[in-house]
Amino acid sequence: MTPQPNPQTGAAVKAADRAHVFHSWSAQELIDPLAVAGAEGAYFWDYDGKRYLDFSSGLVFTNIGYQHPKVVAAIQEQAATLSTFAPAFAIEARSEAARLIARRTPGDLDKIFFTNGGAEAVENATRMARLHTGRPKVLSAYRSYHGATATAINLTGDPRRWANDSGAAGVVHFWAPFLYRSPFHAENERQECERALQHLADTIAFEGPGTIAAIILETIPGTAGVMVPPPGYLEGVRALCDQYGIVFVLDEVMAGFGRTGEWFAADHFGVVPDLITFAKGVNSGYVPLGGVAISGAIAETFARRPYPGGLTYSGHPLACAAAVATLNVMEEEDVVGQAARIGESVLGPGLRELAARHPSVGEVRGTGVFWALELVRDRETREPLVPYNASGEAAAPMAAFGAAAKKRGLWPFINMNRTHVVPPCNITESEAKEGLAALDEALSVADEHTV
Repeated sequence: MTPQPNPQTGAAVKAADRAHVFHSWSAQELIDPLAVAGAEGAYFWDYDGKRYLDFSSGLVFTNIGYQHPKVVAAIQEQAATLSTFAPAFAIEARSEAARLIARRTPGDLDKIFFTNGGAEAVENATRMARLHTGRPKVLSAYRSYHGATATAINLTGDPRRWANDSGAAGVVHFWAPFLYRSPFHAENERQECERALQHLADTIAFEGPGTIAAIILETIPGTAGVMVPPPGYLEGVRALCDQYGIVFVLDEVMAGFGRTGEWFAADHFGVVPDLITFAKGVNSGYVPLGGVAISGAIAETFARRPYPGGLTYSGHPLACAAAVATLNVMEEEDVVGQAARIGESVLGPGLRELAARHPSVGEVRGTGVFWALELVRDRETREPLVPYNASGEAAAPMAAFGAAAKKRGLWPFINMNRTHVVPPCNITESEAKEGLAALDEALSVADEHTV
C-alpha cells in the first residue's frame, strides 16, 4: 500500500489523542505520540506519508507483520459468524486455538487457560503455582519484565516495579546470568552458569525451600536486554525445582511463537517447564490474547477442585480466530524457519559487522529476530551510553540515536542504553538489510557520545 498524505486528518487524530487518551508509562504532558495512518507487513506510516520500517514489531508482537490478509479475513469471518460468547462454553475457535497451541508446547503442557494478555497470564500462572504447592513465595530475576498488573509488576525486576512495589507480594528477586555485566565476576559462560546456579541454590536455601511456590524466568529476557542464558543454566534451574518441589514457570510472552527461531524459546534448551505464559505473537497482536500452558500434574490439581480464577473475555472468539489463522499462516509460510534463517544469515552477521565499526556498540546478543545492541560510552570499561534508568538530559544520547533512526525511516525499540532489533519474524532479507543500513547511520550519532 502506498501511503497517501493527509495531514489535516492527522492533526485531528493527534488533537483528540492529546485531549483524551491517557498513555501508559508516561508523563502525559511530556510525550508527543506519532499519529499513525496505516501499516502493512513490516512497515507503518504517518499522515504526512512518511514510512517507517518497524524494527520494534509494535511492542514485539507483530510476528507475522501488520495486516496479514489471511488473519484479517479470519477475524472478519468470525465476526460474521459468532463475534463473542461467554468463556464457559465450548466454542470452535477457542477449542482449535487451544489445540494448535498445545501441539507446539514442549512436554505435556496440553491444557490452555486463556487470558487477555501477558500480564494476566503471569498473574494466573503464579496463582496456579501457589495453589498447587500451598506455598506463598515466588522467585524472579532482577533483569526481567513480567507485566504491569499487581503480582506481575512485583515479579518484574526493572525500575517500572519501584513505584508499584507493595513490598508484601511474596516475591524474592535474584540475579540471573548475564556475562557481559556479570554480578558473579565470571570470566566465561561456564563460570557464569555455575555461579548463577549456586547463587540461586543459596537463595532457595536461605528463603526456605518449603516456602517457595515457583521460580519464574523469561526464557530469554526481552525488554531487559535479550540475554540468552548460557548452556546448562535453564537445565540447572529445572533440576533445582525438581529437587525442592518448586513449580518452574517460563515466561514466553515475548520470546514465544517464532521470535527466537523456534516455536518456543524453551526448544533451544531442551527444557520443559511446568507452566508457560504466552501472548503477543500467538496471534501477532491482532486481537488481545494471552494464556497459560499447563502441565498434566498442575492441571490434575484442578480436576475436581475448582480453579478460583477467570476472565469475562477468556478465549474471546475473535482473538482465538486470529490465533488459529496466525498459527496456520506461520506453519504454511515457514515463519519460524524464516526467523531462524534471517537471524543466522542476515541480522547476526550484519549486527556484528556494525559492532566492529561503531565504538558505541559494546555487545551484540540474540538469536532469530530477537537481538539487542548494548550501547556504551567506553568499550573498555563498559560504561553504558546513558546511566541506568536515565531520563531527561541524562538520556539525551539515546534520544539522539532514536531520532536519527526515525529520520532515516527506521522505528527502533529502545530501552535504557540498548536498542533492540526485533522486526517481524517473516521480514525479508532485503527489508532486514534496509534496516541494518539505517541502523548503521544512526549508530554514527551514538558514536559521537563515546570517549
